[in-house]
Amino acid sequence: MQRAQLADFLRRRREAIRPAEVGIAAGQRRRARGLRREEVAMLAGMSVDYVVRLEQGRSSRPSPQLLGALARALRLSDDERAHLFHLAGQPPPPADGTARLARAGLVRMLDLLVDTPAMVISDLGEVLAQNRASLLLAGDLTRFTGDERYLIVRWFTDAAIREGHPPDERDHQSRALVADLRAVAGRRSGDPVVDGLVERLRAASADFRTLWDDHEVAVRRMDRKTLQHPRVGSMRMDCETLLTPDLGQELVVLTPADAETRERWELLRVLGVEEFAVGTDAPAR
Repeated sequence: MQRAQLADFLRRRREAIRPAEVGIAAGQRRRARGLRREEVAMLAGMSVDYVVRLEQGRSSRPSPQLLGALARALRLSDDERAHLFHLAGQPPPPADGTARLARAGLVRMLDLLVDTPAMVISDLGEVLAQNRASLLLAGDLTRFTGDERYLIVRWFTDAAIREGHPPDERDHQSRALVADLRAVAGRRSGDPVVDGLVERLRAASADFRTLWDDHEVAVRRMDRKTLQHPRVGSMRMDCETLLTPDLGQELVVLTPADAETRERWELLRVLGVEEFAVGTDAPAR
């Protein structure tokens, strides 16, 4: 771990970011260049004291999870993110879908979509980053670990997730999820991460096995779904998906599909972010 270089890099990246780039009002009396340490701590979900110790070269080696949070908070490019990991004595996340971070350009797009729910998702359906509007709509979808990180696993192994959708939409959602995974499996042929996920799903769900054997293939680019929000009730949302050139990550933007849903979304925005019911993750894709 190169503590002095890491401290210098973090400090300079923090000072280079304008508050408006991350949705923070600068204010007339602001003296600090760039972001304040407490603002970085807030964006990264860590203590101010730890940010101070990192910038002073006094910290222990940060974990990959902390480094990923810092990379998102500081809006690092892919090269800068890899440099951050190297300075901290950690290998950069592999490009196999198991530990990837949301691409810097997609995170910047999330920042611009202030009032519109949006999230960055891996090609296997793991939510990598969300904006505040998405947290308000769906709760924290980055909290899952293990195979539960993948929406398709939660969909086929947790009946409560499927029951959050109207009965007439469930078959469509099941087929769309499996067809999308089929496309990934073909594109990443021989990838042990994808092959292992498919085998575990086949073992866990008869419904998945049946649909997998149908061999339907389709990359998900748009969709419409109805979700039950614990505070405002039923909401019909249009989901538009912007894919990266290598199809490895996607930006999913959710907008109300009708006037009633728009009214409920406006009500939800007024109510603000409060406690969400456990497992409220139906809108993820």
